[in-house]
Amino acid sequence: MRTRGESVVQGKFLEELSVGQTAELVRVVGEADIEAFAEVTGDNNPVHLDADYAAKTAFGERIAHGMLSAGYISAVLGTTLPGPGAIYLSQALRFKRPVKIGDSVTARATVTEIDAAKARVTLATVCLVNGKPVVDGEAVVMVPRKAA
Repeated sequence: MRTRGESVVQGKFLEELSVGQTAELVRVVGEADIEAFAEVTGDNNPVHLDADYAAKTAFGERIAHGMLSAGYISAVLGTTLPGPGAIYLSQALRFKRPVKIGDSVTARATVTEIDAAKARVTLATVCLVNGKPVVDGEAVVMVPRKAA
């Protein structure tokens, strides 16, 4: 949390972006992450929280919420590329594979298009576990311009 007098970090401006720029972060999904996500969102589906229930599903064990992985994409966009100041406009998602407790998820965003007239940037988004996509899609964000 920011305190008074502390400077605000600014992400990249539209003029600093180019097609092909990429950023990523890596997170290991823990049981506590899944439980906290369920608590915050109210999504208490037992496939995420109940080992006995999950054992009887096609997955055979508890899996993370798909939107937890999508949240890692949001973290890349909001902290790194473009970073603070960017405003999410849309996110398309395709869920490909389950994410399990202990999986290391790499969330990556790559600039694919820049609309300078509208100050919008399109990014290919993906989350990978062991090099395989678990979530992929496309995001559109509004990015601030440098002051004239």
